Amino acid sequence: MLEFTDRRGLEREIERLRSRHKARIIPGHTAITRSIEDELRNNFAGQLRTFETPLAEFGSDFQKSIWQALRGVPFGTTSTYADLSIQVGKPGANRATGRANGDNQLAIIVPCHRILDADGALVGYGGGIERKQWLIEHEKRAAR
Repeated sequence: MLEFTDRRGLEREIERLRSRHKARIIPGHTAITRSIEDELRNNFAGQLRTFETPLAEFGSDFQKSIWQALRGVPFGTTSTYADLSIQVGKPGANRATGRANGDNQLAIIVPCHRILDADGALVGYGGGIERKQWLIEHEKRAAR
């Protein structure tokens, strides 16, 4: 999981992870967390466009298909919920696509911030609309 610490509902999300996997979540560093930290640092410096650290995704087949499609949205660009629905073969499933997008537990790495409403509006980001806007603008600047 990679999430903003001030995200509403974060404690419930962590508790669901604990319960679902019958595991404890312990703060600390591992090779994976160090790799993610390095990649995030490079991303924010404008030097990394694609994250390479191996991921473990826990969700339904539909959620995983949406998350895979999110990783296919090119750095510095945006897409829409409708486009993602079509891409995974579920045209018209915009609401379910939005829900799957919101269930993404790997913020920034699985770039759910790149998804806009059909009219181009910034909507639906658990990290806050201000962060979503900053991330989109950061990527556009770095892509130039």
